[in-house]
Parts: sequence; C-alpha cells; structure tokens
Amino acid sequence: MKFNWMPAWLLACILPFAVLAEAPVKFALPDMQGESHSLEQYRGKWVVVNYWATWCPPCLEEIPDLVDFHERNKDREAVVVGVNYEDISTDQLTAFVARHMVSYPILRADPFSDSPLGSIPGLPTTFVIDPEGHAVARQVGPITGEQLETYIEARKAKSSDRREGGS
Repeated sequence: MKFNWMPAWLLACILPFAVLAEAPVKFALPDMQGESHSLEQYRGKWVVVNYWATWCPPCLEEIPDLVDFHERNKDREAVVVGVNYEDISTDQLTAFVARHMVSYPILRADPFSDSPLGSIPGLPTTFVIDPEGHAVARQVGPITGEQLETYIEARKAKSSDRREGGS
C-alpha cells in the first residue's frame, strides 16, 4: 500500500518554510563506516535529507521511491541523504540497508540530539536544501519522488522569475 497523503500541488503550498539562516546550513554526520559527510560536499545540487528509522512503517514505505528519485537525479541536480535516527547497531543498520537496496548515503544521528536543520517532530521528516546550502523546506510524514521533483521545479521556476525581474 502506497502512502499518498497529499497531492503534489498541496505539498508545494505547505512544504516551504523560511530559510533557517542567511548563511548555508552547517551539517556533518558520520556514515555507517564512520566517515564524516557534510552538506558542503553536495553544494550545487538540491539535497533531500530524510530522517528515518527502521521501525517506522511510513519510512519503510517511502524508501523505494527515494531510491528511485536519487538514482534518477544523483548525476544531475539532486541527491538523497538518509539520516538514520534511532539507536541501532551498525551491523543491524548495514543489513537493513542492504536488504532494502538503499543506494543513497546513510548517515547516523543520535535520536536524542537536535538537528542543525530544524526540529524532528516525527518520522519520517524530510528537509530540502537548495544548491546554495540553505534549508528551504521541511515535510513531516511520508514524501514521494514526484512531490520532490514538483517542489524543486517550482522553486527553480520561482528563482528564475526573480532573476529575470518577474514577481
């Protein structure tokens, strides 16, 4: 069963929120091998940061769609970065990622710590980071690749209109 909680046009109305800071967001977390990943290494691309857990049914439901979105866009303009937000062993997480064929980077965060991107009121919580490194949107609850693509295209069009002197 697919979660289709809201149409993409409604998501584009609800998802946006104010840029958290004038400066790009500073964000670095370790991956499953302990190597640090930062948002800066993805500068120039849209970054979808998805906080999730292995025990979360809506999180599990959105993984295949996030994998598809990442595979379609990783060599062009957008990537997905998963942040596992639970207390689980590295071995368990590695087995889970392999079993679910997750192809995007999985980082680890202490579920009792604050996120530099904003609050995590529930799982899944997804943030969209623009190519300049600013957090521009947050979605609490499941999200689809189609919703992400619609949102990114709308933001690009709005940005293009501003550059060309439109409203």
